[in-house]
Amino acid sequence: MPNTTITANQMNQHWHIAVASANPAKIKAVQQCFTEVFPTQHHEVQGYAVPSGVAAQPMSSAETLLGAQNRIQALKQRVTADFYVSIEAGLDGDFTFAWMLIEHQGKQGMARSASLMLPPEALTQLQEGAELGDVMDQMFGTDNIKQAGGAIALLTGNRLSRGSVYQQALILALIPFLQPDLY
Repeated sequence: MPNTTITANQMNQHWHIAVASANPAKIKAVQQCFTEVFPTQHHEVQGYAVPSGVAAQPMSSAETLLGAQNRIQALKQRVTADFYVSIEAGLDGDFTFAWMLIEHQGKQGMARSASLMLPPEALTQLQEGAELGDVMDQMFGTDNIKQAGGAIALLTGNRLSRGSVYQQALILALIPFLQPDLY
């Protein structure tokens, strides 16, 4: 297994963090995560639109994870970076959540975000082929909520946001890099 300890020398370098999405909410969550976990580390976070290779609205945990994995692979073919990050949202039964994947020097960390129940009306529309962001926009009279607070913000009355939940899960996905001797 490769040594993925983040050395003092690496901490002095400028990190390029590539995000497998052009979605501002996802890019911001990655930026906030790395700033919180590595507050003295200079880094640049850039988003890149890459294909997931799965349905626009993944309908299972397995399909969602595959989408995140496909995005990481597509991102690695497109750009060279110190860290590659993929966030793929999807469904797992009556719940929505997202997979977080972070790759650094060939080693990968992963975590699932918190899950939240979706209203029955939303689930029906999703099963008919709609995307969650579009369904939420219709139900709440918003526009492009998936690039803002997401269904999480709407359903929690803005007590949580897509970005805040993603940031927490991203920190969890960094554990193998924070505790490399255990992984």
